[in-house]
Amino acid sequence: MWTLQDAKNRFSAVVDAALSGTPQEVTRRGKPAVVVLSTQEYRRLIADARGQRPAFANHLLSFPAAEIPRGKTKPRDVSF
Repeated sequence: MWTLQDAKNRFSAVVDAALSGTPQEVTRRGKPAVVVLSTQEYRRLIADARGQRPAFANHLLSFPAAEIPRGKTKPRDVSF
């Protein structure tokens, strides 16, 4: 894990480590901020994510068709 300042000072080392197959985590003010990884690994992650996700229309169509019971509470009286 790199601090932001160290990552800026040694950016070539961060990139070399990411290219060798080890994603590099960078923190800002002690909190995780970003991960540097190779383009190959990034594209693999994106392809995997797209392959696991159904189309949005299919997601909507998978909603149960049964009637959803509505609450029986009455609205409160409001005077203007």
